Amino acid sequence: MSVTPNSEEFYKKLKSQLHDTALWPSEYLYKFIVKTDTSKIVQVESIFDNMGAVINTIESKNGKYTSVSVNLVMKNPDAVIEKYKEVAEKVEGVISL
Repeated sequence: MSVTPNSEEFYKKLKSQLHDTALWPSEYLYKFIVKTDTSKIVQVESIFDNMGAVINTIESKNGKYTSVSVNLVMKNPDAVIEKYKEVAEKVEGVISL
């Protein structure tokens, strides 16, 4: 599921699903895809700096794209959505899964 920046309908549905499926604070796994470019990967990582996040990156077979997985404890669904919006705003061309 890809997300277009500022897709309020998507965020509203996500917030509802997060409320229904987890007790907060809860561990959450973000997944992003960016073009394989060190600066873009660093941009995503820097958004989660000093939050205790475990970040893994996997380059695609052809090396054109990189998957960035970010696992961390978030305090509530609003905090989860805030980070999605921040990544969409700051990292050009990012795909959120």
